[in-house]
Amino acid sequence: MTRERFRPRTSRLVGGLAGLALLAGAALPLAPAAAEEGGQRLPEAAMTAKEGSGLRTATFAGGCFWGVQGVFQHVKGVTNAVSGYAGGTRASARYDEVGTGRTAHAEAVQVTYDPALVRYDELLQIFFSVALDPTEVNRQGPDTGPQYRSALFPADAEQAKVAKAYIAQLDGTKVFSKPIATKVESGAFYPAEAYHQDYMTLHPTNSYIAVNDAPKLRDLKTLFPERANAQPVLVGRPPA
Repeated sequence: MTRERFRPRTSRLVGGLAGLALLAGAALPLAPAAAEEGGQRLPEAAMTAKEGSGLRTATFAGGCFWGVQGVFQHVKGVTNAVSGYAGGTRASARYDEVGTGRTAHAEAVQVTYDPALVRYDELLQIFFSVALDPTEVNRQGPDTGPQYRSALFPADAEQAKVAKAYIAQLDGTKVFSKPIATKVESGAFYPAEAYHQDYMTLHPTNSYIAVNDAPKLRDLKTLFPERANAQPVLVGRPPA
């Protein structure tokens, strides 16, 4: 694991312990963070994405990228899911700078998928159902700051149209008790450092993962059994 300075994700004390664990190259059990509420299977999108043949990409920001990546890596039809930073510039797309909350980036995951197996609107349904609480503003669970905001970064006009329509649909049917905070934004995507990739799979006993992210994967498998793969598609081990 790369020896990088690591910002805290929970309290100052817990974050410091997490950083020591990473520097030591081990995922030590940490004091538990507050667990997020369980997911729910939301309605399918009324607007179906019109996508051609061939692989496509889509970028999702929903708080800590470890959990969002871990969810999409287990979705059938996804061929790659890379943790990174979206919405800011290349020059400041580094974890220590993004963590200040002043670079305009959001922690995000760029998903490569086959629309013949899973469409963009179906990825949106999964994202809003299990990967985050879309009503939280500039935070997710124990993580606070604009870098943890909920946002979608469409790759084209079709994705933007479908994303806006689905957010409006969910708000209109009031499936959540509060308005959806997820915004549709524009901006380039920059992959994160190597030690962030495949983090949920590589560090399942890390308490941040166990408390905040593993439940998202369980929700995927429970709520979308027809969409879930048992084995993840990993950045460090491309599909055969």
